[in-house]
Amino acid sequence: MNTSRRILLAGMAELAVAPTAAAAAAPSAEPGDVTVAEERFARTIAAAHAPDIICARQAERYADAHWPEYVAAARAVIGSRA
Repeated sequence: MNTSRRILLAGMAELAVAPTAAAAAAPSAEPGDVTVAEERFARTIAAAHAPDIICARQAERYADAHWPEYVAAARAVIGSRA
């Protein structure tokens, strides 16, 4: 994913729900309660928020570990488009 797209997606997610506020407001979503679209978008948002990104592999690892924290933001963005 190119940098400008990551910045755009991260900005959209921050406008909808800040990840820290979402994590504090609601517990992390269980993997069984999340749709495929929500999981994919949450992983994209998580990868865009990965700290100290040197390579795509590190962003992917961060996204794999932290995507449940971004489900609320993904749901907010998906819900705003519906």
